Amino acid sequence: MNITIKADTTIKRLRIWNGIFNLTDKELEILGQLIDVSINNKGGNLCSVENKKKAAKELKISDYNTLNNYVKRFKDKGVVSLKNKKYILNKLLHLNVTDVRIRIKQG
Repeated sequence: MNITIKADTTIKRLRIWNGIFNLTDKELEILGQLIDVSINNKGGNLCSVENKKKAAKELKISDYNTLNNYVKRFKDKGVVSLKNKKYILNKLLHLNVTDVRIRIKQG
């Protein structure tokens, strides 16, 4: 049996996997904005100062440093990881992944 889920926005894609990561609505909103800003900046460090500033502006958050608390939560929940001094998105959430298959095994 195959199930197809249309995930045509970043936030919809995040919601599909949120059962694994258990993000709050606010965390989903902030992560979605960071991802969208990162895409527009051609990738790189997801949580760079530049990306946090742009995301905070879009989210109407006056101090972009507030997002540091969310970055820590994302790291703790396995949504992002720090490699070579750059924050990268969990592989499940990569936008270039177009086909995911889940196998449910009993016992």
